[in-house]
Formats: sequence, structure tokens, C-alpha cells
Amino acid sequence: MSEYLLELESVKTHFPVRKGFLFARQVGSIRAVDGVDLRLKGGEVLGLVGESGCGKSTLARTIMQLVPATEGRIRLEGRNLRELSPRTLRKARPAFQMVFQDPYASLNPRMTVFDALAEPMLAHRLVRRKDLPAKVSALMARVGLAPQFMRKYPHEFSGGQRQRIAIARTLALNPKLIIADEPVSALDVSVQAQILNLIARLCRENDLTLILISHDLAVVRHVAHRIAVMYLGQIIEIGDAGQVFDQPLHPYTQALLSAIPAPDPDRERRRTPVILGSDPPSPANPPSGCRFHPRCPYADPICSVTRPILTSKGDNRQAACLLLE
Repeated sequence: MSEYLLELESVKTHFPVRKGFLFARQVGSIRAVDGVDLRLKGGEVLGLVGESGCGKSTLARTIMQLVPATEGRIRLEGRNLRELSPRTLRKARPAFQMVFQDPYASLNPRMTVFDALAEPMLAHRLVRRKDLPAKVSALMARVGLAPQFMRKYPHEFSGGQRQRIAIARTLALNPKLIIADEPVSALDVSVQAQILNLIARLCRENDLTLILISHDLAVVRHVAHRIAVMYLGQIIEIGDAGQVFDQPLHPYTQALLSAIPAPDPDRERRRTPVILGSDPPSPANPPSGCRFHPRCPYADPICSVTRPILTSKGDNRQAACLLLE
């Protein structure tokens, strides 16, 4: 048995680009995820960060088997999820669950909170029907909602309350792995800290393994144990959260961190953001060599022809940059 709960090996998720109507032919592919290696131990919280369009959500859906991977292995507790039959995969579903970005879109507007929380437990035969009210009440209390509101519908709750309902539904199956895809980006700033604190507390109390996805590094700074930085379908730096924030190695990570506003006005005036040239390249036609080199302020000619690989930089850190070798 592996010491890791989740292991990704050379995972790729490509979407075909077709031309034509009746006799459409494939003319290329969008490389949303293009060779990701990742390992998580039980109880670990990983922050997966990067700008919009870098492949974070696609990677999450690939792990969840909502989007089929093109290549690679996705092992959960030693079992390759890609090799499981639909029936076996369904039995394995309770072990890994997902919290989506928009709680209103992820909840059925025609189902009450009671029905939304009871449905997964009934589907997997985890609770007898007569015990459902008590179980639903306990779930709502765990996420800070009053159980007397279980007969209400999603539209009767605020955005933060709906996200709490979505989190409670995730906990209903007692998962070992939770993937939270931008869980606070659709919420008011005043509510974001409450939801993040709730997620962190639940992970501690239940020894959950969490992948927290965000394009905002400040969101994951005080929650994650490790940070993985993703760019154009690939992970380019990974390490302990404190190390990545205090001493970022990759130029892209440095640029992301430099964009975080400082709360102190004096520090904010002294802050010098790293300005990246041009827009991110298309995942349908990524640059040769290092994918970041067209925007990198330190790029050398070798960066355009040689592809860097994620290599160890000591102290449980890895980075993919030719200038660091």
C-alpha cells in the first residue's frame, strides 16, 4: 500500500478541435492538462493556484472522473480510477467528492436542503430512511446552518449559506478526498473568510485531504500546507506554503505573488509588481521549450528550445525552470 492517498502520473487531458460540419475532422487539440505529476498524503491540504485558463478546473474534473483523461494514471488509495468499471467506480465515489465554484448552479433548485443532503446517502445506502432527519440535522449543524431550515429551497438562502449546503452534501458520504474548485470566488468578500475557515476546520476535525483550487494566492495562503503553481496545463512549481510565499523560485510564481496588494499603505507604495509581457499563449498551440518563455522577463534563448522538467530544488521543493539548474 502506497503512503500517498492520491497519485497522479503523467496525466493529460486533451480536447479535440474539429473542422467541418457533416464530415468533421480533427485538426488539433486543446492541451488543457498536459503532463501533471502530483502526490498527496492523507490529511494534507494542497493549494492549486494559477491564472484563469491554466487548466486547474479541468485537472479537478479529471481527477473526479467527470472528464476522461487522455493519458496517465490517477491512483486513489492505490487503485487506478481510469481502469475501474462504471459499477466499481460508482462504489468508489464516496471516497472522493467535489465542491464546485457556483453553489447555486450545483444545487438542484427543485430540491429542498433535506432532499439534497439525503439523496447521496440514499443512493449509496449509507443511512436508513428513518435515520435521515437526524443525519441531515447533524450535517447542517456541522457547517453552521440551523437544522430547522432543511425544508427550504436553495433560492431562499444567501450565497454563503448555499455554499455551506454544498459542503454539507460533500461531507454526507464521509469522503477521504475533497476537491474545492474556487469555492469562494462567487461569494462576497465578507463571507469568503468564513467559508475558508469552515473548510479548514472540517479538514482538521475529519482528517480530510483537500485540494483547494484558486487563482488568488492570498485565498490559500493560510489554509494550504503545500502550494502547486500551474501554468498552461503543467505544474511549474510545488513546495511548502511558507517556502513558496517567502522565496518563490519560478519567475511566474514571483509574478503572481508580486500582484498581491499589501494591506499596509506604506508597503503597498513600495511594492513593485512584476509585469508580464503579452497574454498567455493558447493551449491549442503552446510555445516550444518552456511554455512561459514568451512572457518571462528573464528568458534566455535556450528557454525557447528546451523544455524544463519539474526537478527537486531541495527542502521538498520542485520547480520547472532552466535558469534554476
